[in-house]
Amino acid sequence: MATTKKASTKTTSGPGFTDEERAAMKERAEELKASGRGGAKKADNLKALLAKIEEMPDSDRVMAERIHAIVTRVAPDLDAKTWYGMPAYADKDGKVVCFFKAADKFGDRYATLGFEASAKIDEGSMWPTSYALTELTDADAQRVEDLVKRAVS
Repeated sequence: MATTKKASTKTTSGPGFTDEERAAMKERAEELKASGRGGAKKADNLKALLAKIEEMPDSDRVMAERIHAIVTRVAPDLDAKTWYGMPAYADKDGKVVCFFKAADKFGDRYATLGFEASAKIDEGSMWPTSYALTELTDADAQRVEDLVKRAVS
């Protein structure tokens, strides 16, 4: 079947995963393969994360750099790593607490700051676990800081 373009600019080779989703899964498989060989050192994980940020288009890169600065400042115990080819930050058990997904990653109109189950952001019986970002204003940055602090509390 021929590759087609969907309205969202996500490409697919028929039913199932898009080309972008397949690429993310391949990146995750490589990450798991590397950790299975005795694990990458924290410095290598940080280097991989920074390389992913550097590859991003300017609009995503600026937000990712700012989020990286916030997370490393307010939650220095989190380890930088990549997760499905995205910048992520994990707890001492290696569980992802939060991640940044560039809008360009899957051809979306906004980037995403997401929190996984290990993040302590619970609010009653229902709460958001991801946030859409088109830019990161000072007020947004303060909110990200507050969320990250809460996530690791």
